[in-house]
Amino acid sequence: MTMLLFNLVLALMWVVVSGSFTLLNLLFGFLLGGAALYLIREEGNMSYAGRARLGFSLFLLFLLELLKSAWRVAVMVLSPNMNLKPGILAFPLRVKSDAEITLLANMITLTPGTLSIDVSEDRSTLYIHAFDCSDPDAAKADIRDGFEARILQVFR
Repeated sequence: MTMLLFNLVLALMWVVVSGSFTLLNLLFGFLLGGAALYLIREEGNMSYAGRARLGFSLFLLFLLELLKSAWRVAVMVLSPNMNLKPGILAFPLRVKSDAEITLLANMITLTPGTLSIDVSEDRSTLYIHAFDCSDPDAAKADIRDGFEARILQVFR
């Protein structure tokens, strides 16, 4: 996470030094800073570029899940007989930090058909309202093997 901040600082420095305060120049400075950080430093076992790649794959996973769940909700709503079983899932968390929990909760909430409700006091369980809870174990497995697993890869 600190490497991202360094990259943003380098991008802002590029904008100031070049004297061109445009979005395109900021993006160019960000790419230039990322290249410089890739060449001079590695963070733990994984390089900055590796983490950026994982972050991008998390973003792509989110877009894919967003499209799939929007399609499922649209089909459910437009079907003549809506056999829905809404309910609340108690999802056991493997993510521990505030940033990880917040990202997971927001990704779940932004996906149609689900809404993050609350986190338990001990931060071990996330409560999620689902539009269709006909198979709660499958829904938990989808979140655990999708969003949560990818978040763990990016942050650790």
